[in-house]
Amino acid sequence: MPDWNQVLNELRSNGSNFDVIRRKYLRRLHKLTKRNVIIYYSGWLQKRGVDGMEVNDADKNGLMTVVHQLDRKKGLDLLLHTPGGDAAATESLVQYLRSMFGSDIRAIIPQLAMSAGTMIACACKSIVMGKQSSLGPIDPQFGGIPAHGVVEEFRRACQEIAADRNMIPIWQPIIAKYHPTFIGECEKAIEWSQEMVADWLTSGMFAGEDPVATKGLVDRIVTDLSDHATSKSHSRHLSAEKCRDIGLKIVDLESDQPLQEAVLSVHHACIHTLSGSAAYKIIENHTGKAMIIAQQQVFVQASPSDTN
Repeated sequence: MPDWNQVLNELRSNGSNFDVIRRKYLRRLHKLTKRNVIIYYSGWLQKRGVDGMEVNDADKNGLMTVVHQLDRKKGLDLLLHTPGGDAAATESLVQYLRSMFGSDIRAIIPQLAMSAGTMIACACKSIVMGKQSSLGPIDPQFGGIPAHGVVEEFRRACQEIAADRNMIPIWQPIIAKYHPTFIGECEKAIEWSQEMVADWLTSGMFAGEDPVATKGLVDRIVTDLSDHATSKSHSRHLSAEKCRDIGLKIVDLESDQPLQEAVLSVHHACIHTLSGSAAYKIIENHTGKAMIIAQQQVFVQASPSDTN
């Protein structure tokens, strides 16, 4: 497997042709797995503060582009590297991918799939993670404010005021910052994210298993992933070992050396693209068909077979 520096040297020797090198390794991964391969990569670690890094409705166009003309009977390996994003967009993307590939979707996490990225991974039949890989909590956020934290704070205020009326002046300016429906919106957002993940786990990862045992396991997974009091931070990194401990079906990337080498080669090539070009989001399949979003530009590229 070429490491980070070897991929970089290869890019330099080829005139920094990011697309050529990245697609070479994508083809190799497809040749190994015999499955459809789609990368869904965001450059939030390289280009902070750029709008559109997160999961959003515009990404549906990219997925539609790269799914078109694939042999869906081969299933899908979805390589995820994302900070997360909008819950409604996440729900829509999962519904679309499932309508195309059914439950035959395997999530591969080369490094990070946080928040909504974790929710997408939970919609797959299994999740492949390495020792360097992380998922994250799925607790919803409002402008960077955790919905769970808001609800916890409000309940704490109610309890302290009920116990001691002298606490009213302390809590009043804090609670006054929330608009009238904010607490309710937070509660609904929490419920919505939990319901989505529970449904996807039940109908995907644990489909066909004992329904009584499955319900208890799914409830535990959802609670552990969404409980802000447990995770302490929305940015908490959950290792493969932790994800397995809470009940998710985790496959160790290291257990299949050829797969590990192929996946990490694709990952290195993607990160070099995001670091060394204007691109900040890449949605691409193994044939070379892609939607690459760059600062001030959007490139929709056909695969070589489409141009003949």
